[in-house]
Amino acid sequence: MTLVAGVDSSTQSCKVVVLDADSGALVREGRASHPDGTEIHPDHWWQALSDAFDDAGGLADVSALSVGGQQHGMVLLDRAGHVVRPALLWNDTRSAGAAAALTKEVGAEDFVRRTGLVPVASFTITKVRWVRDNEPELADRVAAVALPHDWLTWRLRGYGPAGSSPLGPDLEQLTTDRSDASGTGYWSPSAGDYDLDLFKLAFGRDAREAAGNGGAADPGTAVLPRVLGPGDTAGEVHPACFGSPAEGAGAAESGTAGAGSRILLGAGAGDNAAAALGLGAEPGDVVVSLGTSGTVFSVASRAIADSSGTVAGFADASGEYLPIAVTLNAARVLSSVAGILGVGFDELSRLALEAEPGAGGVVLVPYFEGERTPNLPHAKASFQGLSIASSTRSNFARAAIEGMLCGLSAGLDALRAQGGPATRLLLIGGAVQNPAVQAIAAQVFDLPVVVPSPGEYVARGAAVQAAWALVGDRPEWAVAVDAAPAPDFQPHINENYLRACGHIDPGR
Repeated sequence: MTLVAGVDSSTQSCKVVVLDADSGALVREGRASHPDGTEIHPDHWWQALSDAFDDAGGLADVSALSVGGQQHGMVLLDRAGHVVRPALLWNDTRSAGAAAALTKEVGAEDFVRRTGLVPVASFTITKVRWVRDNEPELADRVAAVALPHDWLTWRLRGYGPAGSSPLGPDLEQLTTDRSDASGTGYWSPSAGDYDLDLFKLAFGRDAREAAGNGGAADPGTAVLPRVLGPGDTAGEVHPACFGSPAEGAGAAESGTAGAGSRILLGAGAGDNAAAALGLGAEPGDVVVSLGTSGTVFSVASRAIADSSGTVAGFADASGEYLPIAVTLNAARVLSSVAGILGVGFDELSRLALEAEPGAGGVVLVPYFEGERTPNLPHAKASFQGLSIASSTRSNFARAAIEGMLCGLSAGLDALRAQGGPATRLLLIGGAVQNPAVQAIAAQVFDLPVVVPSPGEYVARGAAVQAAWALVGDRPEWAVAVDAAPAPDFQPHINENYLRACGHIDPGR
C-alpha cells in the first residue's frame, strides 16, 4: 500500500492525515494544538507539526506529503532566515486602516481588476502596509514575505534559521501555490503573476519572485515565494524532518522512511482551496465551511472581479478559480452564546430546536470579532427584536445558529450575483455535527444541503496534492455523505436577519 499524508495547519490546531494513495481511505491521523491569538510566532506551528506527525505515527512509511494552511498570515523573514516578528493572522484587524488607505490610493475597481479582491484587514497586503507604517525598524530587516504553508513547506525541506536548520536560510527556495498567493492582495489570478507594483506601494520596497536556484541577494529587494502549479512538487522532505526532528536522522539511516527515505512534497494550498480538493468539489457545488471563520466558496472556470469586495476572486489549487466570501464569526458564535446560556453544545442544539423558525423575531447580529463580510472590522455583536415574550433561552439559542448561517447565506447571494452556478450546498466543519445546525441550514439556504461525513477535508485536500505530485495525475477519491436534511427553506429567517443588519428598509 502506498501512503500519502496531508497537513492542515489551521488557526487553532495542526491536523495530519495519512491516506491510502489509491483509495483515499484513512489509515491514521494525528493532531496538536496551536496557541490562541491573532498573532502567533511560526515556531509554534513548527512544533505542532512535529507533534502532530508523532501523534499520527510518524512518516516512516509515507511516500509524499503536502501542507494546507490558514490563508493570509504574514510571515516576515530576515536574511538569516529568522522570523522578524510574530505572524499577523487573517483575524487580526489592526490593519483595517491600512486596507482603507490602499483602497483609496489604488481604487477599488483597479484593485479588483489587478488582483481579484478589494483590500480588507484579513489580506496580507494590508498587514505588510501596517508593519511598514507602525514598525519601521522591523520592516527594514525584512528580506522575504511568506505565508504559513509556504514557511512550513520551506522548513520541511530543511531550510530555516542559520545554525539551526540542515540547509540554512536559502530564501530563494521559498515556494507557494496559486491558491494561497491569490489571498495576498499582490498576486493576480487572471494574469498568474505577482503584481510587484502593488507590493511596492504597500511596503515601500521592490520585490521579486524567488528564483529557486540560490540567486544573488539584493538587500533592498524582498523575496516572494515562487508560485508552483497544480500537481507540482516543492521538493522533498529533508531526512531530519521525518517524524519528529529528533527521530529523523535515525529513520533516514535505517532506510525506513517512505520510498527509500524519499518523501515528495506537494505544492501545498490555502485552506479553502485544499478543502475543495478534499471534497472533490465541481462547478455547481457551493461549499460552506463552519470553522473559526465561516466561508462560502465554489469552483469556477473564470476569474471573478467583484468591486464591492464582498466576493474575493481567489484561484483554486486545481487550475480553476475559487470565488469566496468569508465571515470572521462562525463556530465561535455558538460557543459564545452557549457560554452566555451556561450550556454545552448538545443542550444548545436541543434549545434551538425547541424554538420556531425565526426565533420569535429575535435576531443575533453575530459580529463578536468585528466582521469581514460586510467589511466592519470594529463592529460588535447584538441581539435585536427582543420582547418580554420572545426573550427565552430557546430563542437565544436558535438566533445564534440562524445568525451564524444567515451571514453565510448573504455570502451565497453575493456569489450568485457574480454568475457562479449553484446547484447544491456542501456543509462542512466541526459545528456541522450539531443537529440543529443541519436542520436550520436547510431552512436558511435555498439549495439542497448535503453534509459529507466528518473528516479533515483541508488535510485530505493536501493529501490529494501529495498523491498528484507522486503519480502525476489528480486522484479521484469518493466522499461519503453523512446527512442530507430535507429542504425546508424559510425566507423570513434571512429577511429578519438582513433587516436587523440594516440591509432592508425597516418599514418593509
